[in-house]
Amino acid sequence: MKNLSFSWDRGVGAFLILTIIVGSFVTPYFAMSSNISFVIQDIGEIAIIALPMAFLIIAGEIDLSVASTLNLSSAAIGYSFRHGVPFWLCVVIGLLTGLTCGLINGILVTKFGLQSLAVTIGTLALFRGLCYVLLGNEPVNQMPESWVKLGYTNIPHTFLPYSVILIVILGAAAWITLHYTRFGRWTFAVGINADAAKFSGIPVARMKLALFTVTGLMSGVAGIVYTFRFASSSPNGATGFELAVIASVLFGGVSIAGGVGTMWGVLAAVVELGVIRSVLQLIDVSANALLIVSGGLLLISVVLPRAIEISRSRRKIAT
Repeated sequence: MKNLSFSWDRGVGAFLILTIIVGSFVTPYFAMSSNISFVIQDIGEIAIIALPMAFLIIAGEIDLSVASTLNLSSAAIGYSFRHGVPFWLCVVIGLLTGLTCGLINGILVTKFGLQSLAVTIGTLALFRGLCYVLLGNEPVNQMPESWVKLGYTNIPHTFLPYSVILIVILGAAAWITLHYTRFGRWTFAVGINADAAKFSGIPVARMKLALFTVTGLMSGVAGIVYTFRFASSSPNGATGFELAVIASVLFGGVSIAGGVGTMWGVLAAVVELGVIRSVLQLIDVSANALLIVSGGLLLISVVLPRAIEISRSRRKIAT
């Protein structure tokens, strides 16, 4: 299975290069600096959440509430600002909201022994409902220009949005942590066999609690980026983002069964998703088709590796 992950990574990278080449031929606007800036902005929140989600799925768990956590963090920022809280403190409140959501998920899974799939389906609805409790049906769209312009303007004298700084720093940190630290090795060990990892001295429960908490915190960071990008907080934002995040992680070579994955594959898959979405938007494909792309990538990433594994097993039996 390890060999499969490496070959899958190369395939994702090759597919990304091919998509960029095809996109450049399909529409002349694709390679423009303004569109590249748009693509980076478009994948910003997805990339930020996909990083901890990769750790979580490698460890054998999942969090379906990340988009709701993102939007609840954004709603908390808007609610706080509407009630006169200084904006810098609103940002801190948004971060703490995300961290708290992740901590709740982690406690329910590790302390009460509940399945993460069931827990996060429940908190997905709970956190989304709390967005309406905070904001009602009225978005908050009067925010300090000096802050929110960081979400939709570029770094001076470049075509790169400010969010690229955050993506690079967090991506590098996640890459190093997963592949070059003891915590990364423990993450793989827990995903391969949690019971064996526990008997070998790995604090499995504490690790999973930490992973859920960090996933919530990074969803809060994504909520801040999302709020800045649209210069507003709304009760129904980031709809469907959890599908894009999970599709990117699985398409990047992380096994849904846990224990397998690379950060390179996840980052390449996130960019691939953004490139495909950009090309489709430039050729006036409907929003429904963009949803189909995310669902299709998710299905491929689950079915194809399993089909390859079955095929190899049959060839070994035949020989």
